[in-house]
Amino acid sequence: MSGHSKWHSIKHKKGAADAKRGKLFTRIIKELTVAARDGGGDPDCNPRLRTVIADAKAGNMPADNIKRAIRRGTGEEPGVSYDEIIYEGYGPGGVALLLEVLTDNKNRAVSEVRHLLTKHGGNLGSTNSVAWMFDKRGYILVEKESADEETLMTAAIDAGAEDFRDEDGSWEIISTPETFDAVAEAVRALGVEPAAAQVAMLPQSFVTLEGKPAQQMLKLMGALEDLDDIRHVWSNVDISEKEIEASLA
Repeated sequence: MSGHSKWHSIKHKKGAADAKRGKLFTRIIKELTVAARDGGGDPDCNPRLRTVIADAKAGNMPADNIKRAIRRGTGEEPGVSYDEIIYEGYGPGGVALLLEVLTDNKNRAVSEVRHLLTKHGGNLGSTNSVAWMFDKRGYILVEKESADEETLMTAAIDAGAEDFRDEDGSWEIISTPETFDAVAEAVRALGVEPAAAQVAMLPQSFVTLEGKPAQQMLKLMGALEDLDDIRHVWSNVDISEKEIEASLA
C-alpha cells in the first residue's frame, strides 16, 4: 500500500487542503449532495453520507453548509445535479491512473482530464484498461503520534479490519468496503481523527519512477487534484522520498 500513502504524504507536505479550503468545501458539498441523493438524508441509515459528514466536520465546514448540501441531495432545496464518472488512463512511465469525478458537465470534465494527461506525458485510456490493477478497500491512515499502536490495532481488528500496517510514520488500516464504516467509527471512538479515511482503490502492485518521469508524474497528479471536478486520484506509482522532496524544493 506504500504508493497510496506516499501520495497522501505528498499532499500533506504541500498543505493542499489548508491552502485551498474553499476548493475542499466545494468538493465535500458535491459529495454530500450525491451521497444524500443516492442513499437518503439520514446519516444513521446512510454510511456513505455519515463518512462524508465526518470529513466535512474534520475540515471545519459550517453546519449550515452541510445541512444545505444534504437538503439539495434529497430534493428539499433546488440545486445542481452531479454525475459520478470513473476515467482511466496512464501517466509518465506507463503508470496506471484511476480518476473519480463528480461533475455537472461531462464534456468539460473529460476535456480537462484529457488535456492534463496529454500535457504531462500521459493519455486517457478505455474502460477497464487499468481498473483491473486496483482493489476496492476501506483505507484509514493514522499518524503514529495520534494513537497507541496496540489500542488502535485492537479496536480496528475487533471492528472488522483485514490488515494493520506500519507505513512511513503512520499506521495503515485496511478493511473491506463493507466493514469500512464500522472500522472508521471504532477509530474515531478512541478520540483519534484519521489523516485519511475513505473507500479507496488500492493498487495490487507498483511502478517505480525516478528522475524526470517521477517529477512529471508529481506535477500531473498535482494538476489533476486541482481540477474542481476531480474527487479522487488513484495511481500505482511509487516515488522515493528524495524525489518528493525535490518536487517541493
